[in-house]
Amino acid sequence: MSAADREGDAVDRLLAQWRRERPDLDVAPMGVVGRISRAARLVELEQRATFAAHGLDRASFDALATLRRAGTPHQLTPGQLMATAMVSSGAITQRLDRLEERGLVRREPAPHDARVVLVTLTPAGRAAVDAVLPDHLATEERLLAGLTPEERGRLADLLRRFLLVADPASGPGDGSGA
Repeated sequence: MSAADREGDAVDRLLAQWRRERPDLDVAPMGVVGRISRAARLVELEQRATFAAHGLDRASFDALATLRRAGTPHQLTPGQLMATAMVSSGAITQRLDRLEERGLVRREPAPHDARVVLVTLTPAGRAAVDAVLPDHLATEERLLAGLTPEERGRLADLLRRFLLVADPASGPGDGSGA
């Protein structure tokens, strides 16, 4: 255990204050949720900087990465993208408008049904997501550097269990999170 572990963090101090002020309450859940919230903010800030260095934002990266992961021909409907991103149809339309203006995706009618629109990753879009992905992974690696591979595995398992209970929509079939 490191000196930092023994000293505690800001959440430990917050918990101690609540225990002093409200000893009648079990504030232990704040220790978990508070740290998840702080970690999420930290990850989001670090990822934002990584994406910005490549001229992207989180929403653009998510859409491009979802299309890239879909495999050849790197094509999905707006509805499929919307389900993965868990955003409204208006939000996905705005994202796609911006990406299409930049030449990173194109929208066209499906050959089998002109009422269906297909969103396709363009070569420029593939190059953009392929360029940012190594830096994105390096950012995540840097954030996790203080944990051993075994600790990372345990943390991933615990967070998976947490999400399966707290957010049933994150269950099998949802690949969000790029």
